[in-house]
Amino acid sequence: MNIRCAFCQTPYTLSRVEMLDALQEMDSKKLTHYDAHCPRCRRATQIPRQRMEMAMPKWRDELKEFEAEMKKNPQPEASVPAPESTPVKQAESGPEPAPVKAKTKADTKAKPTTKIETGRKPAARSELGNKAPANNTPAASSSRSPQRSRGKKKSK
Repeated sequence: MNIRCAFCQTPYTLSRVEMLDALQEMDSKKLTHYDAHCPRCRRATQIPRQRMEMAMPKWRDELKEFEAEMKKNPQPEASVPAPESTPVKQAESGPEPAPVKAKTKADTKAKPTTKIETGRKPAARSELGNKAPANNTPAASSSRSPQRSRGKKKSK
């Protein structure tokens, strides 16, 4: 059965096994729709029961056939592989490394002080002096020349 995701518009299909499983679940729980999950965005798209039954009208007979087929040809369950136990090589007998001495507060370097720790505040405007404003600021441009009109010139 071909389906298009209602959210990301990705087309995908429901296999025969998925449809049989969905119809069986809807029948046992008396549901009116099945939530098919999109493989791309993982959101659920609702598929009405009528549409599922139209795609597979004799689903009960097909379910019995599928179960009989599975009894004839059982599929082995996927098992988790056991971790392989590898023999651990014996360490060569040699001089043992000296144990690492734990650092104490006296052994570590003192960190340099930062502005926050010294209590200094950032420089205020008064500390910078009476410096003229930069050329590209509106305050500087208004004091240098009269304001110019922007746009079209008006004819007199």
